Amino acid sequence: MRLELGKFVIKDIQFAEESHIENQVLYVNKAEVEAMVLEDDKLKECHLDIARPGEATRITPVKDVIEPRVKVSGGEIFPGVIGKVSPQVGSGRTHALDGCCVVTVGRIVGFQEGVIDMSGPAADYCPFSKTVNLCVVIEPQEGLETHVYERAGRLAGLKTAAYLGELARKLEPDTLEVFETKSVFEQAAQYPDLPKVGYIHMLQSQGLLHDTYYYGVDAKQIVPTFMYPTEIMDGAIVSGNCVAPCDKVTSYHHLHNPVIEDCYRHHGKDINFMGVILTNENVFLADKERHSDMVAKFCQWLELDGVLITEEGYGNPDTDLMMNCRKVERAGTKVCLITDEFPGKDGKSASLADTCEEATALASCGQGNATLKFPAMDKVIGMMDYIESQIGGWAGCVNEDGSFEAELQIIIASTIANGFNKLAARGY
Repeated sequence: MRLELGKFVIKDIQFAEESHIENQVLYVNKAEVEAMVLEDDKLKECHLDIARPGEATRITPVKDVIEPRVKVSGGEIFPGVIGKVSPQVGSGRTHALDGCCVVTVGRIVGFQEGVIDMSGPAADYCPFSKTVNLCVVIEPQEGLETHVYERAGRLAGLKTAAYLGELARKLEPDTLEVFETKSVFEQAAQYPDLPKVGYIHMLQSQGLLHDTYYYGVDAKQIVPTFMYPTEIMDGAIVSGNCVAPCDKVTSYHHLHNPVIEDCYRHHGKDINFMGVILTNENVFLADKERHSDMVAKFCQWLELDGVLITEEGYGNPDTDLMMNCRKVERAGTKVCLITDEFPGKDGKSASLADTCEEATALASCGQGNATLKFPAMDKVIGMMDYIESQIGGWAGCVNEDGSFEAELQIIIASTIANGFNKLAARGY
């Protein structure tokens, strides 16, 4: 598959009577977008707000983050969720608004939703403090079940991102990048002297509100499969889960998976990037065994020399991570794990809930139990009501002035276990 990705640099967002892009500014008709969101009868209120880098602004509880995009050719954006599933994405041309995001915010669904600070010490740990964000703040109808509310919030964000992306359909991008992965045998033959490297991408799928969507299908319902990397870069996977904020792979992160982007940077130079083995994270032991067997079989079939493996979440998913590692290594493919750590506030507990002797190479994305002081902000988009019950917070952690202390894991993507962050660890 060959994907052309055109990027439009966006340096600011402003409300206006007409939605359009001009001089690297995204102008948004506020009333039009709010009315579009409220077409969903599960929501009773919606209002838009703007958060810019450097402002004394806090956004919470954050549900998802999405980059506005449009498929110019080769399918429809976010297939199976708001776009058609056929033709599959990953080829053709896509336009993206670079430097801005849609952030969905609202009354809490699960205690896993987190915080984005646009300035202050917490901003250093979150990539979305550097983007200009259109915040879609929603209020559900009374009495909704949590999974119904989650779906309404997810669609609100994706529809808004698609609406904004559509503004760039007929414009010429600032930059145009091309990414291509050929069919398996052709790809292997293209760089016969380079090691064949793959990426095992584990999706969060462990129970209600721990959902990730593959072409619109809840990942709990899939078995391991092969994907072209460009499919993932092009919106085939979207987030619908409520995991620990620090670990949450937002829809934005699926579009900008750092493992995929780095493998493409090295492709044809020191590795032959063969593609992605997609799998999920399971609850029952039999499912974990079955899927890790299938993952190892894919590595054998592709004759991969090495793989990178990432997970989403921590604790129970560590078992899936280690099963994949052990079986892939024993099948003859070298493994490097990418994950974060949770050794407790004192740093003395085990960093991972599971391990195996084959796990000899690991890149750490930092540890989420370290604490940080969050100063009061001039503006809160959303509400501070749930800080004490969100992961990383605790009873009594919020002060009267709105400042609080919490673990890093309350920050969206602070230790995200695919490397899209600034934290690491050094082994001795």
